[in-house]
Amino acid sequence: MASERLGIKRVLFAARYSMQGLRAAWRKEEAFRQEVVVALVALPVAWLLGESAVERALLAAVVINVLVIELLNTAVENVVDRVGTDPHKLSGRAKDVGAAAVLVAIVLAAVVWALLLLG
Repeated sequence: MASERLGIKRVLFAARYSMQGLRAAWRKEEAFRQEVVVALVALPVAWLLGESAVERALLAAVVINVLVIELLNTAVENVVDRVGTDPHKLSGRAKDVGAAAVLVAIVLAAVVWALLLLG
């Protein structure tokens, strides 16, 4: 019963659902897998190249932000597909906006990395 999921039980259930979501994204979303591979390279590089804790944190944060936005975009796409597969202007717009959010996150990451490492 959901009302019995309080305290640590709630945290454990939430962690389980989160892991299920990460596994599903890894299995079903090629873009997410590609971004994870980039993150696995970029995060250690951020640690090595950042000249301060703030620089390291910023370099890492924009990389992780791409993963977060990709997960949200995947969620939007799944909900749209669940509602129906018939072409609809709003469904297309929702998917396009989600994709645009991922693009903006990637551009942000590239700009931050360029400014910190080249500037």
